Amino acid sequence: MKRFLFLSLLFAAPVLAASPYWTLAWSDEFEGPQGAAPDTTKWVYDLGASGWGNQELENYTDSRENSYLDGSGHLVIESRQSPAGHYTSARLTTQSKFAVEYGKVEARIKIPAGQGIWPAFWMLGTDGGWPDGGEIDIMENIGREPGIAHATVHGPGYSGDKGISQSYSLPAGQRFADDFHVFAVEWAQTGIQFFVDGHLYHRVTPASIPKGAAWVFSHPFFLLLNVAVGGSWPGSPDTTSSFPQKMLVDYVRVYQHRQRFKTK
Repeated sequence: MKRFLFLSLLFAAPVLAASPYWTLAWSDEFEGPQGAAPDTTKWVYDLGASGWGNQELENYTDSRENSYLDGSGHLVIESRQSPAGHYTSARLTTQSKFAVEYGKVEARIKIPAGQGIWPAFWMLGTDGGWPDGGEIDIMENIGREPGIAHATVHGPGYSGDKGISQSYSLPAGQRFADDFHVFAVEWAQTGIQFFVDGHLYHRVTPASIPKGAAWVFSHPFFLLLNVAVGGSWPGSPDTTSSFPQKMLVDYVRVYQHRQRFKTK
């Protein structure tokens, strides 16, 4: 039986809270020597080239070619193309290491760019398969939309292209690949709110889901970071795409509310 570190938090007020009311409960700052592996006490790898339900083209590996610390406080997830045209990348998850129920979850990320590139920072429920266990997509980007970030929740009856989604656009001409941005959720019993650089742009509550569908966001979720290549949503790389492409993660942090939450 797998063991999880559960952070169970009780909420009795609106989701939104000023930052001084949050206290850090778990984090990875990605400090370490250049070329080192991510912290194995916090992260494990999803491996393989199964398409992952999305017709993706990459093979996820645990090789230092695809994931490593850069020595400057960043995790690098690097998507590569071999001379034969095969793609490799990495997908890291806290499954079996850490899960959280309610709180604030955020990461500061500089995403890659290019047609067919699909970076994501997201969460999956520990209970039940997909979509019954739920999915919270804190940040997704597809290469043909360099200035747009997407936030989505998926559950039974509202999954896949029926997920409850909203997008955030940078001012015209700006790209998420040009700088770091902070992608976050504040999650409570009453709903989930999504932010880019502190700007609230998406809110989902039990009233948002289809009538008769189940709200599946009242149990622990684990975290994921990955860069996919290709797939049914972004499409395949083309002649404009270049490799390698790197996603830099400055930190991942999970907070609890200092006054309104307590740890079980």
